[in-house]
Amino acid sequence: MSAPAITPVVVRLKLSLLRNGLRQSGGRKAAYIASAVVALLFAALQLIGLIALRGFDHVESLVVLLVAVLGLGWAVMPLFFPGGDETLDPTRLVMLPLRPRPLVRALLAASLVGIGPLFTVSLLAGSVIAVAHGGTAFAVGVLAVPLALLVCVALARAVAAANVRLLTSRKGRDLAVLSGLVIAVGAQLVNFGAQRLGSSGLEQLAPAADVLRWLPPASALGAVHSAGEGSYGVAAAQLALTASALAVLLVVWSRTLTRLMTSPDGSTLPAGDTTVRERGTSGPARLLPPGRTGTAMERTLRYVWRDPKTKAAWVTSLAVGLIVPVFNAWQGTGSVYFACFAAGMLGIQMYNQFGQDTSAFWMVAMTISSPRDAYVELRARALALLLITLPYAALVTVLTTAMLGDWARLPETLGLSFALLGAMLATGAWTSARFPYSIPQEGYKNVAPGQTGLAWISIFGGMLTAAVLCAPVIGLTIWLNVSEAGDGRLWLLLPVGAVYGAGLALGGLRLAAPLTARRLPEILTAVSKG
Repeated sequence: MSAPAITPVVVRLKLSLLRNGLRQSGGRKAAYIASAVVALLFAALQLIGLIALRGFDHVESLVVLLVAVLGLGWAVMPLFFPGGDETLDPTRLVMLPLRPRPLVRALLAASLVGIGPLFTVSLLAGSVIAVAHGGTAFAVGVLAVPLALLVCVALARAVAAANVRLLTSRKGRDLAVLSGLVIAVGAQLVNFGAQRLGSSGLEQLAPAADVLRWLPPASALGAVHSAGEGSYGVAAAQLALTASALAVLLVVWSRTLTRLMTSPDGSTLPAGDTTVRERGTSGPARLLPPGRTGTAMERTLRYVWRDPKTKAAWVTSLAVGLIVPVFNAWQGTGSVYFACFAAGMLGIQMYNQFGQDTSAFWMVAMTISSPRDAYVELRARALALLLITLPYAALVTVLTTAMLGDWARLPETLGLSFALLGAMLATGAWTSARFPYSIPQEGYKNVAPGQTGLAWISIFGGMLTAAVLCAPVIGLTIWLNVSEAGDGRLWLLLPVGAVYGAGLALGGLRLAAPLTARRLPEILTAVSKG
């Protein structure tokens, strides 16, 4: 009696996981439905746009590039979002008597269920319609679409299987924090590319497309275009190349599965000897001030380096704070004042300071018995942030100024950045005590359920207040730029902004200290909900 096929079972398992995941909470269901609607709407608009491009010169270059980027996205997304699909971890099936080949077929079929494959099919179908000319080209397109889709899915599965040990470890969770950086950089690259295409047309994509049309899965769409131009031999070679890539990926995936199913997990092996080093006795920690200030600064910096959620926020802020002014300056459309965006993004890290402590905040609360203790704690956290934010904001400002060649405005831009940074430290300290909220340690949410309103009030209310507090420096900058008497005095904005920002920061810390000391039980309750 032959064994029953496992493909339908694994597909039903994928559907059950999806259905049960949506039943966990109304918020998760709403988020999934909203993301599905947005993805399908974008897919429909993309399909319409590709069809509308049919007949345009060099549209095949754009299509090949789009499919190549799509394949790259399928390859890297499992690394940054390993929790998005529970079936990406085949080690969960290690106790079942399954052979690699049937398991590969079953997991490959399960991978075709979801929004991602539907979006991919929409893009591939639109690409075929955009470049196909003649019945032969459309016939090749019928083969190209499933081939390209299977290459994308097999590539994602092979990458995920090869890195499954990493993705399920602490380092894997740390790797996921780079997703914000990838999204930020990708958005800016797309924006930059769209502007360049709008100004000079699609023909500049031709050199890159000539190379990518021979790389799977883009080679499948290259075959459609080649068939439309009568180059049937080239089209056959490109289809064969795509099919060969699929076969290689399936073999690699199968071998990886065999190794995963038969090799022991490193977590079950006895750990080697470790040496415990005393904290704070060596390295840069020795340079920190003594007493509570240095201890709190070191704790804050360790959060930045070790805590995945804190690291994610910092990586995203550092990247976006640099990308926005630099990319705009690179395109020649920016202003030196865009450099203040770096100070604003980094200043946000002062908000919800106690949320990163979660329930462990009780240890901090036990050491605070007076407003003075609270002031020293908040001041230490602000100083730790300044170790990173102050030189980084200055570096971004100098770099943006150098790219634009507008050195005359460097002092005033630095002054504005320092004033904004001081204002955000002040408002961040106060809102940390008045509107604290919990940051869940698991998942990708940065706010515990029921505390979204607190997060919005804390961050956006604080940012608006910081902008208002900077009004005097902004007003002085405008007056010196429009007034004849201001010529030659713009350099004064640097010391004025620095002193004003320092004064705001100290004033905000002193206002927040008694509030923090008075609301310790409320803060502990709020940050312990995650």
